[in-house]
Parts: sequence; C-alpha cells; structure tokens
Amino acid sequence: MSATLVFDIETIPDVAGIRILHGLPEDLTDEEVAEFAFDHTRATKGTDFQPHHLQRIVTISCLFRDERQLRVFSLSEPDCDEATLIQRFFDGVEKYTPQLVSWNGGGFDLPVLHYRGLIHGVTATRYWDQGEGDYMDSRDFKWNSYIGRYHARHLDLMDLLALYQPRANAPLDDLAKLMGFPGKLGMDGSAVWQAYAEGRIEEIRDYCETDVANTYLVFLRFERMRGRLDAAAYAAALERLRETLAGYPGTHWQRFLEAWPD
Repeated sequence: MSATLVFDIETIPDVAGIRILHGLPEDLTDEEVAEFAFDHTRATKGTDFQPHHLQRIVTISCLFRDERQLRVFSLSEPDCDEATLIQRFFDGVEKYTPQLVSWNGGGFDLPVLHYRGLIHGVTATRYWDQGEGDYMDSRDFKWNSYIGRYHARHLDLMDLLALYQPRANAPLDDLAKLMGFPGKLGMDGSAVWQAYAEGRIEEIRDYCETDVANTYLVFLRFERMRGRLDAAAYAAALERLRETLAGYPGTHWQRFLEAWPD
C-alpha cells in the first residue's frame, strides 16, 4: 500500500499582511483590523471571504495511512508558527511522496499553502516536481504531478466528483451525512476567526481533525465505488479507522464516534 495523506487547513485573516497592504495605523487592535478587512471585502466583493494570499494558516490537520500505520495528527498553533507548520507539511510530502487527498484542496487549501509558503520562504522540492527533478522517478511526475489539475497525486474529491464543474460542487458536511458519516460537529469555517480571537485554538484543531476524518470516510466510499476496495476491504478500512479514533483521548473523537453508528 502506497502512502496516503488526507489533509485540511484552517485559516484566519492575515492581520499583519492587511496592515501592510492598507497602511493601517499600528494602534488598531487585531480584531479591528480583521473587521476592516471584512468590511472591505463586503463592499468590494460582497463577501467576508479574504483573498487566498491573506489567509493565515493556523492549523493543518492530516490523516496519514501506509502499510504500517493509520494516524490523525495536526500541525497547529501554538505548538509552531505558520512558517514551521507549512514547512513540516511539505517535509512530509518530501519524505513519503504520498497521494494527497482533500475536499476542495485545489480551490482553497493548496493555493493558500502556495502563497503562504512563498511568503515564508518554504521549500517544497518534491511537491513542485513536474518531471525535471533529481529523483529516480522524477520523469513520472511529468505525467502525474501534484499540481497538474487532472493528475492523481493530488485527488481533490470535491472537484473530481463534480466533474470539474463548480456549479455541481457539494458540501462535505452534506455528503458525509447522506452517507451515514458524522459530518461537521459544532463548528464550521465561518466560525474559525471568532474562535481564534477568543483563544479557542484547540477547538479549531479538533474541528479540523474531524473534517479530515470525514474526508477520509468519503474517500474510502469513493475507493469502493471505483473498485479499488471490495466489500471486505472497505469494511476493514472502516473498522481500522474506528479503532484508531477510539484510541485517541480527545472528546471530539468521542462525539465523532457517537455520531457514527456501527
């Protein structure tokens, strides 16, 4: 079994960057700067959503699976700063060359990682390989890279299931619940800034981790649909995830398992 890395990020407005680009006075609080940014994008674009390059990453949650292990973990504040957590994410790609799996990773998570990694001077040689690298299998990346839209090293489930048509996109929460999986529990992306401002970074991390678990469950169902898992292998993969999550201490995993009846 080759390595698989399911990932999701959580972001907040890049207050420091917004101060620079808009020349805001230093005596404004972070909350006031963020509210300025929300007002600005509402007036110019009709949305609170900040541009990708002004999304500061506070958590990257991952589910890593290979022939030896299955584990869920997070690279998150306050354990490390944004530059460090982005570098560690790409270091994992460098080490394992996993298949990346996401929900809307092509539309949001990876572009944010690109811009923020560029700002912080992160290196990601393997990830950006398009067939010209020094690796033994580098030529394969010409036809199957992480950044080619229709290549398989990064599988954006939302994009693929919608057949690359934005009007056909489905929310992860809806699809997971329709399959009998837990879906989102207690938070969504729109609540992350308020939670961060209130110091609830652990709650953000827990929410991101459960999103990764939901994405993995949808990925397993997709693997079953396209014939890469038979009924027995699919059931075994579900049970392996149940056992893994049951061994974690967080209350978010208890709630997740309670919302996912056997």
